[in-house]
Amino acid sequence: MERDVDTATQFKLNIPTDVKAWIAKEATKNMRSQTAEIVLALKEKMKRQAETQKADATA
Repeated sequence: MERDVDTATQFKLNIPTDVKAWIAKEATKNMRSQTAEIVLALKEKMKRQAETQKADATA
């Protein structure tokens, strides 16, 4: 995953232990960093939400 250094922002995130373990497992399985795994999951969620909102607007 390409990183855009100019727009990257750091922040502290507290998450449940089981979620952290899942992220670590998925990142290892997909040969990504945990950060990349989180960013991918969030971007996929953003895409699904935008598609749902678009479908709702045309209904």
